[in-house]
Amino acid sequence: MRQSRSLNYMLFIKLLYLADRESLLRWGSPLTGDEYYSMEYRPVLSRTHDLITEMQPPDEAGFWVKHIQRSGCDVRLLADPGNEELSDADDSLLKELFFRYEEYYDRSPFEYVDYLHRTLPEYKQVEKGERLPLAYHDILVAGQKTTAEIRDIESELRNIAWVQQFLKAAS
Repeated sequence: MRQSRSLNYMLFIKLLYLADRESLLRWGSPLTGDEYYSMEYRPVLSRTHDLITEMQPPDEAGFWVKHIQRSGCDVRLLADPGNEELSDADDSLLKELFFRYEEYYDRSPFEYVDYLHRTLPEYKQVEKGERLPLAYHDILVAGQKTTAEIRDIESELRNIAWVQQFLKAAS
């Protein structure tokens, strides 16, 4: 593992949202399965946001604290978490997005937030401390998917969610 650099946690959270969003738009399936919310500083992956900002994860997130460290407003990778759970396409997407937005890494995170405000039409303005859910539908419409594409993707995502619930109940 190479030495990891620190990255502002707000920027990191936004990059993860963009990766999840882009996966949904390209392949009809998000990377994380996390829930999307509009918050004061633009859209986020809810659980991921909470893990980073609170850094007091529930017991099942022990993996998280072994690999991610937050110090002040920065996060950094402590150990290589591996990428066994990612397809080659997922891995390439993450690399593509992290390089695409590299120009923001040394700037104020609020410049990046402003950029996202201009480029993410699914974002819903909220008051400080509020969260509004963002549905897959919101992102698919913002990503200019056709009605038929949206219907097919949402149907597939509902089927996947049903199977996951069934498997969880059976275990």
